[in-house]
Order: sequence, then structure tokens, then C-alpha cells
Amino acid sequence: MSVHVIEEKSLDHPIYTAAEASRLVDLSAVRVRRWLQGYTYDYDHQQRRQRPVIKRTESAGTSYASFLDLVDLLFAKKFVEHGLSLQRLRKALDEATKILKTPHFARQVFFTDGREIYLQVKEEGDAILQLLSGGQWVITEVITKLAHQIDFEQPSGLARRWYPLGPDQPVVLDPLISFGRPTIVGKGVATLNVYDFFMAEGRNQKAACKWLNLAPHEVEAAVTFEQKLAA
Repeated sequence: MSVHVIEEKSLDHPIYTAAEASRLVDLSAVRVRRWLQGYTYDYDHQQRRQRPVIKRTESAGTSYASFLDLVDLLFAKKFVEHGLSLQRLRKALDEATKILKTPHFARQVFFTDGREIYLQVKEEGDAILQLLSGGQWVITEVITKLAHQIDFEQPSGLARRWYPLGPDQPVVLDPLISFGRPTIVGKGVATLNVYDFFMAEGRNQKAACKWLNLAPHEVEAAVTFEQKLAA
């Protein structure tokens, strides 16, 4: 089995609970479950089923989210915040699966701000065209900025790592390190452990640096990240 196949399975392997995905993406656990699993509701004395927003692969299971699911949730949240309905998102992903051959938002092809992607979908998908570009050849600034936090694997184009504070900060989510938990880049130390140690030592940054073998800016980034999650 090739390295790329192994990594792709790791990217789509369930590693996050709904509560963990909720915390990391800043969505309620209820919305996480509904967007990933769908839900039933009563209408006119009948029970109906609403489809998930995110099209997970079978390997993603029913109770947990994979790294790709997590990134999908992240982008879907941004699309909704900018006025796209869940119905349009579902339709856009249906179109994407047929036109771009992918069930995920978490692919580089969704965030290519050029003429080629526009022309590729122009004749076949109204919903995905609006999602990608708002009817123009470039996507919105916030989505472009969010895409800059993601490392995309080549040649698959799948999201591979997420830098939630930005690519210039040493906090990363990598599904191949520490079960996808937020860690310090190159150190593998969980940000939550850094924060807990920092607080236990009376906010003593020097002690945290010494005992965890981290630089001051790494401790500061971990603390900032965890405080942001708790806000």
C-alpha cells in the first residue's frame, strides 16, 4: 500500500468526538452532529429525514469526525456565516461530487482563485459556482484567508494539516500526530498540556519552557490558542 493511500485513510479516519469537533471549530455539538449525520424531524404528522451537509466517506463512521470532516465543518461554517444556506451547500457538494470528483470541501480545488476553476464549473453547476466565487473568478477574502491556514497534500489536493492561528504560528492539527489533537509544531506537545502546566505553575512561562522543552513563543501560542477555545 502506498504512502499516499495510507495518509488519505488517516485523514478520513474518525478521531474526533462531536464535542471535540465542536470545541475546535466553534460550532455547537448539536450542529456538528446534524451537519455530519443529518437528523429527523416531524412535519405534517410525518417524520422526515434531513440529509447531512458534509458527505463523509463510509470509513468516517457515525459517531466521530475525521480530520477531513473537521476541515469541511470549518469551511461550511464560514460559508453559512456569509449567507449561504445549508440547502445550497448540500446542492453545491452534490455538484462538486459530479463535476470535481470530490465529496469534500477540504480539497485545494475549492480554493483555487483563478479562471480555470471558474470555467470548469461554469456550464454545469450554478450552486458550486456561487459557493466558489460569488459569480466571479475569485472567492471571498475570508475563505481565501482560511485556506491559507491549511496545508494541502499533493497530488491528492486533500487538506493535510490545519494551523488554526495561522501558518506563522507554531500550533497545528495533524491527524498523524497525537491523534489529531492541537500540538506544537515539530514538538508533538499538546497545547492543552502546555496550558495546564502553565496555569499549574502560576502562569510561569519560564518553568513551562524548561520542563516542556519549548521556546517562549511556543508556550505563548499554546496558551493563546487554548484561551481562544475556552472563550
